[in-house]
Parts: sequence; structure tokens; C-alpha cells
Amino acid sequence: MKKKGLIIVIAVVAIIVLLIGSVIGSYNELVEDREEVVAAQSAISVQLQRRADLIPNFVNTVKGYTDYEQSTYTAVTTARAAVQNANGATEQAEASNQLDRAIDIWVNAVTEAYPDLKANTQFTALQDELAGTENRIAVARRDYNEDAREYNTEIKKFPRSILAGIFGFQAFDYFEAKAGTENVPQVSFD
Repeated sequence: MKKKGLIIVIAVVAIIVLLIGSVIGSYNELVEDREEVVAAQSAISVQLQRRADLIPNFVNTVKGYTDYEQSTYTAVTTARAAVQNANGATEQAEASNQLDRAIDIWVNAVTEAYPDLKANTQFTALQDELAGTENRIAVARRDYNEDAREYNTEIKKFPRSILAGIFGFQAFDYFEAKAGTENVPQVSFD
């Protein structure tokens, strides 16, 4: 009788240890998944900051070559500041779209008014840097959305959804562009 009781106690303890181990393992996996999303969001921020850092050089190059109106420069500078102050995927998307529009309008207007500018090597180099940065931003956004999708799926699966609810794991928003901004701004230097 004592052996049978001891076997039951050992079995119950083993089950409890397995359950606790499973909960700890699941919790740690959710933490890792959440940190991957945070790191991916940080990668977007880094690329947006890189683009924002290129803007002053671009503006100064054009300023030195043209006498284009100050309001255009102000729009680009204001949009750049919005990108630098954005927090989270939604704010970053809105600020990035605002900067895209400002750059598109500004570059098109300047190159139409000053066609010789496109021959300036510094302008061309900065334009190439911006184009490369736009590609990096697109890749970072895609990676973020993939990590967010994986994480959001994990916190919704049963039984992890219970664990996620208990420990306060929240879904991440996807990085979505506003309607009408599906395409990268087209800049023509013809």
C-alpha cells in the first residue's frame, strides 16, 4: 500500500514538474518571439533614421545649387523631424509616408526647375544613397511584419493563448502603409 501511494505521489510530482517545465518553456519562447519583433521594429527605426540623416545633406546640396523657395525645404525638414520622433509601427508608417510625399514633391520640383542639377555628382550620389535606403526600409518593414505575424500567431494558439493572457503578451500592429501609398514615390530626372 505504501509503495502504491509513493508511486502516485511520484507520478503527480512528475506531472507537475512537466507542466511547470512546459509553462516555463512556452513563456520563454513567447519572450524570444516578442524580442524578435521588437528588434525588427528597431531595424525599421534605424533605416528611417538613416534616411532622415541623409536629408540634410541632400537639402544642402540642392540649396547650394538652387534658390528654390524656403517652404519646400521646411516641408521636408518637418517631415524628417516627424520620422525621428515616431514611436511604434503605426506612427512610423504615417511619418514615413509624410516624408516620402515631401521628398517626392521637393525633388520633382527642384529637378524640373534646375535640370542641370541631375548632373551634379554629389546630388546623384545622395540620390543613390536614398534609393538604397528606401530598399533597406522596405526589407526591414517586411521582416518586421513577418516577425509580428509569427508572434501574433503564437499568442493566439491554444494553450499558449491562455499563457499569453496571464502574462500580458499583446499582439503587435503590422506596419501598413496608408491607402494610396502602396507605390514608392516616382522621381523623374528627365
